[in-house]
Amino acid sequence: MWKSILVAAATCVAVAVVGMPTPRAEPVVAAPEFTGIDRWFNSAPLSLAELEGKVVLVEFWTYSCINCIHVTPHVKEWYRRYRDQGLVVIGVHTPEYEEEHDPAKVQAAIERFGIEYPVAQDNGYRTWEAYGNRYWPASYLIDREGRIVYRHYGEGAYEVMDERIRQALASR
Repeated sequence: MWKSILVAAATCVAVAVVGMPTPRAEPVVAAPEFTGIDRWFNSAPLSLAELEGKVVLVEFWTYSCINCIHVTPHVKEWYRRYRDQGLVVIGVHTPEYEEEHDPAKVQAAIERFGIEYPVAQDNGYRTWEAYGNRYWPASYLIDREGRIVYRHYGEGAYEVMDERIRQALASR
C-alpha cells in the first residue's frame, strides 16, 4: 500500500513539474503617458516626454490602502537615495473609495506621510487604465528610453526593486 502511495505521489510531482510553464521575461513595452490627471501635488504637471533620459518609478497608490501605507517608506527611501542620480518618482493617487477623490484629503495624506516627490491625482482612472493597472499598490519602473522594464504589485520584493533601479540608473 505504501508503495502505491509513493508511486502516486511521485507521479503527481512529475506531472506538476513537467506541466509547469517555463518562466519568461516580462515584455518590455513603452510606458504610457500620464492621462486625465486632475491635479498635481509637489510639482507642476509632468509628462514622460519631458522626463526622457531619466529613470522613472511610477507608483499607483491610494491613501487609505494599508498595503500602500506599508510601501510608502520604501518609495520615499528610493526617492531620497537615487534622485540625485537621475531617478524620478511619481506617485499616481487613484482613489478606491469615494472620499479619496477629495484633493484636500489627498494633500493631507501627502503631508501626513511626508511625501516630497510629485503626486498625480487620477480620479478618472485614465492613467490607471493606460497602464492596464489593476492593483494598489503597483510600481512600474521606466528606463531612460521610456520603456517599462520592471513591474511589481503589492508589498515586498524591496531588494529586487532597489536592484532594478540601480541597474536602470547604471545603463546609458
